[in-house]
Amino acid sequence: MDDDARYLHLEARLAEVEARLAKLEEFPRPSDEADGSLEAEAFWALRGLRERLAEQPAMAPAGGVLFTGVVTLPDGEYCEWQQGAFTHALLRHDWAEFSNAFSALAHPVRLRLLQEVVRGERTVAQLQEHEDMGTSGQIYHHLRQLTASGWLQSSGRGQYTVPEVRVVPLLIALSAMTVPGSPGTGEE
Repeated sequence: MDDDARYLHLEARLAEVEARLAKLEEFPRPSDEADGSLEAEAFWALRGLRERLAEQPAMAPAGGVLFTGVVTLPDGEYCEWQQGAFTHALLRHDWAEFSNAFSALAHPVRLRLLQEVVRGERTVAQLQEHEDMGTSGQIYHHLRQLTASGWLQSSGRGQYTVPEVRVVPLLIALSAMTVPGSPGTGEE
C-alpha cells in the first residue's frame, strides 16, 4: 500500500471513529451510583408510546408494546434498535412461528455461546477454550442451531457475530427474565 492509499485508509478510519464517538456522546452515561436501571427517568418510553397510540385512535384501545436500546458492546461495536407493535397484530399472529427462535435460546450452552460472542469472542477456536462448552462437534451443533434461528450469523472462516438487529432484542429478552420475583432470578 503506497503512502497516499495508507493516508486515505487512515483518514477513513478516523472519520468512522469520530462518527461512533459522536453517537456515544449523544447519550448520557449512567452515574456511578446507578443500580443498572433507568429508573431516574421512569416511564419516559411509556409516555412516548401512549402519545403515539393517541395519534392513532383506532389502535389505542388494544394498546401496543415498544422496546428500544442503545448498546456499546465490549469490542466497541455500537448498536441502536427500536421496535414496536400494536397489540391486536401480535395477538393475531401465529406465535408458533417463533418457536425455533425461542427454542434456540432454551439451552444453557447456546446461551453461553451467545454471551461469549456478544462479549467479543467470535471464533470457534476462542469458544472452544471454555471447558463448559463441550466438544468441538457439540459447539458446532449449537452454533448451527443459533445460526438457523437468526441469533447468530457466520462472518466466514469460523467466525460468528450476533446480527445487529438481534443484539438489543436478545438483551431485552434477558432483561425481561431479571424482573424481581420472576422464577430463576433468585428474588422470590
